[in-house]
Amino acid sequence: MSGATYRAAGVDIDAGEDAVERIKPLVASTHDRPGVVGGIGGFGGFFDLAAAGHPDSLLVSSTDGVGTKALVATAAGRFDTIGIDLVAMCVDDIVCQGAAPLFFLDYVSVGQLDAEQMEALVGGVSAGCRQAHCALVGGEMAEHPGVMAPGEFDLVGFTVGAVPREAVIDGNRVGPGDVVIGIASPNLRSNGFSLARRVLFDIAGLGLDDPAWDGADETVAEVLLDPSVIYTPAVLDVIAEVDVHAVAHITGGGLPGNLPRVMPATVDARIDTGRWTRPRIFDEIQRLGEVETAEMYRVFNMGVGMVLVVGAESAASTVASLTKSGHEAFEIGEIVSGTGQVDLAP
Repeated sequence: MSGATYRAAGVDIDAGEDAVERIKPLVASTHDRPGVVGGIGGFGGFFDLAAAGHPDSLLVSSTDGVGTKALVATAAGRFDTIGIDLVAMCVDDIVCQGAAPLFFLDYVSVGQLDAEQMEALVGGVSAGCRQAHCALVGGEMAEHPGVMAPGEFDLVGFTVGAVPREAVIDGNRVGPGDVVIGIASPNLRSNGFSLARRVLFDIAGLGLDDPAWDGADETVAEVLLDPSVIYTPAVLDVIAEVDVHAVAHITGGGLPGNLPRVMPATVDARIDTGRWTRPRIFDEIQRLGEVETAEMYRVFNMGVGMVLVVGAESAASTVASLTKSGHEAFEIGEIVSGTGQVDLAP
C-alpha cells in the first residue's frame, strides 16, 4: 500500500521544477542591467549597488499586485500581459521619488501549478522589467490547494530602486504658478477592475468575447487585458533634463486621491478635464453603470496615468521630452494657493 504524497495532497514538485526551467531564460533576459550578481536558484538574489553606479544613494522600495484584473485574465485564459501591469504598478511608484528601479522580485500563488501558465505569467513580468530597465533577480511560486482553485492565481511584485540623496523628489517645492503635466493612459491599467467587472459583466451582461462597444474592433477581454504603460524610463529622462517639482502615479484613487500625496497642504491643483480625450472604455463603464462622474474620477485614471508638476518655464520642454519618448503628454492644469485639494473642472 502506497503512503500519502505531496502530489496527492495537491502540490506537484515536478511541475514546479519544470516551471523553473521554463522561466530561467526569461529571468536571464533582464540581467543586462549593471549590478546583477549571479542568477536564480539560490536562496536570495544579489545586487551590487556600486557596480550599478549607486554607491551612496537612498534605496526606495515598493510592492503591489494586479488586483481583480487577475480574474479577467483567468476567465480569458490569457496570462502573458498581466506581468507587465505588475511591474508598472511597482516601478511607476518609486519613480515618483526620482528613483530608478534596480531590481524586481515576484510572488505567484496558484491553486494548482501549471508550467505553461507560470511561463506566461513570468514572461510578462520579464517583459515589464526589460521595459523598465530593471533586473528580475528572483521570486517565488507557491501552490495553495484547498485555498485557491486550479487555474486561479495571484501575482504580487516587489521592486527596489535608488536615487541620489540630493535628487529626491518629495513635492515640497510645489507652489502656485506651477504647471501640471499629464501623461496619457490608453486603458484602465490595473485599477478599478472590481467596478469595471461589476458594470460590464453583471449589469451590462457583456461577455469576454463581445465587442467592447458598438463598432469596436477589440473584444471586452482585449480592452481590459491591454497592459499598463510603463512610464518610468520617460519620467527619468525628464528628471535628467528638467527641474521636476513633483511626480504622482495615478492609480486607485484617481487624480483626486493621488495628486495630493505630492502637494503641500498650502496649495490646490486646478485640473481642466477637457484638456485630454478620455479613452472610450471609461465612457462605456460610466454609461452602462450610470456611474457618477465624481466616482469615475475617484476610481479610475480616466486617461491620465502619470502626472508631473513643473515650473511654468519648464512646461514646454517637459511635454517635448515625453513626446520624444513616445508618450502623449499635455498640460492639464495649474497649482494655486489652497488647502491641498484637487479641483476638477470640465
